[in-house]
Formats: sequence, C-alpha cells, structure tokens
Amino acid sequence: MIRIAGAPISWGVCEVPGWGHQLGPERVLSEMRDAGLEAAEIGPDGFLPADPQELAATLASYDLKAVGGFTPVLLHDAGHDPVPDITGTLAAFTAAGAEVLVLAAITGTDGYDSRPDLDDAGWKTLLSNLDRLHDVAAEQGIRAVLHPHVGTMIEQNIEVQRVLDGSSIPLCLDTGHLLIGGTDPLELARAAADRITHTHLKDVDAEFAARVQAGELSYTEAVAQGMYTPLGTGDVDIEGVVRHLVASGFDGWFTLEQDTILAGEPDGEGPVADVKTSAAFLRSLQL
Repeated sequence: MIRIAGAPISWGVCEVPGWGHQLGPERVLSEMRDAGLEAAEIGPDGFLPADPQELAATLASYDLKAVGGFTPVLLHDAGHDPVPDITGTLAAFTAAGAEVLVLAAITGTDGYDSRPDLDDAGWKTLLSNLDRLHDVAAEQGIRAVLHPHVGTMIEQNIEVQRVLDGSSIPLCLDTGHLLIGGTDPLELARAAADRITHTHLKDVDAEFAARVQAGELSYTEAVAQGMYTPLGTGDVDIEGVVRHLVASGFDGWFTLEQDTILAGEPDGEGPVADVKTSAAFLRSLQL
C-alpha cells in the first residue's frame, strides 16, 4: 500500500508574506484526517507549535503521523552557515517522529517570482552545503532531500542535473515545480529513481505553466489563477510517475501538495474538496 500524506499549502498555508488568507491548524488538520490522509507535513514556521513535544502531541491528537516538512534554506552564500537554520527544525522533527527534511535552496529574498544567477563559486558552496545538511540530518535519523522549486536556485532541468551530478543528496520529486522548470517528471523518475525518496504530487495546467516559463505571469499570479489542479485533471502523467516509482521500490510518502491561494475564508468545503479528489485518484490506481 502506498503512503499518502497532506501538506498545509493545499489549504493555502504558506511561508511567503502576503500569500493569501491563512486557515488555522485546527481546520487543516481535522480535514486532513477526515480525508483519510495518514500523515501531515509540518507547514511554515508558526503554523504548528514550535516546541517539539507540543508539536508531536498536536499531530497525535488528530491521528496524524509527522512526515517532516518544507524547509527553505540559504545555501549558496559562502558567508552564511545553514546548519544553525535547521537545528531547531531537526529537533522538532525528531520529537514528532518525522522522517524527511525537504530543503529548498532559496534566493535570499521573499517569494518565488524572481531569482539571481549563480556563478561557479556559488554552485560549489551550494552543493557542498547540500551534502553537509544531508549528513547533519542523518545524524538525527532524518532524511534530507532537495526540492527543485520555481523561484529558487534549483529550478531548471540543467540545475537539477547539476545537483544529481555534484552531490549525493536525494531528491523530492515535485511533479508541478519540475514541469514548470522544464523537467518532465516522468523522465526524471525513470532516469533517477534511485535518488528520489520523497514526493510532492500536484497536477498542472500546462497553458499556465507555459505562461510562467515565458514570463507572461509570475508564479504567484499563476497559482492564484488555478495553475495547479487535482491529480488526474491536468497535464502531468501522475499515474505514470507513481507507477514507475512504486515499481522501482519507492517506499516514501506521496504527499498531496496542490499550491493554493485563498482570498478569504472559503465557502462550503473549500480546498479539501480538491484534496479528496487527488486522494481518490491515487487510491484508484490500486497499487
């Protein structure tokens, strides 16, 4: 049986300032549980309790396991040591029984709508830091993975390949961010299944993705207009990705992560309706 988890961003909860209306943890966690999800990613700082024991108790009260979570870290600046940035997070994850530290190589500015170019020295620092953080996390029993992400230093296909060639860190395969960055998620799953130990599953409207790639829309604008869709309703071969990973021995989490921006408190079911659709699609594959 595959393991299906949820991420708070599917409910519009995000670390980016001004992202949109932020739902409270009580609603998000109860809807995760009621949708039949087994576990939750932690979400941004402040969403769930920072105290490790309180975090563990909160998730347990909703019958949810802790997956770990998305952790933006500055990795390419030679004058910045990223290890202290993850120390508290690792302590919380360990106490909560979490498995995965999902690293994103942030630019050093807010949001995901622009990024600087990285020179060879910056690349050397970034790749070295990825291996350092992987080792530091492993000492705590946590698996660190690198998440290629639009608007970070690892976005485009050539950058993903540079990480695969220049470091030993595993990857989080995010079907949406990879597609928007120019990487076919299924091709990557076939080429590097042994390096993929965590997933974020989202489907994508390819027309919106093309407009982001062309600079016609910012990433944030495209998300707000509906670039991400429930699994099985967009242009990503989600079934192909999932089936290939399972056949290759993948035993990590399939995390439903449909980036969403809310204008206010939703009427009716709200975002959980799409989560239920995605979960039903995964279960229909009968893996």
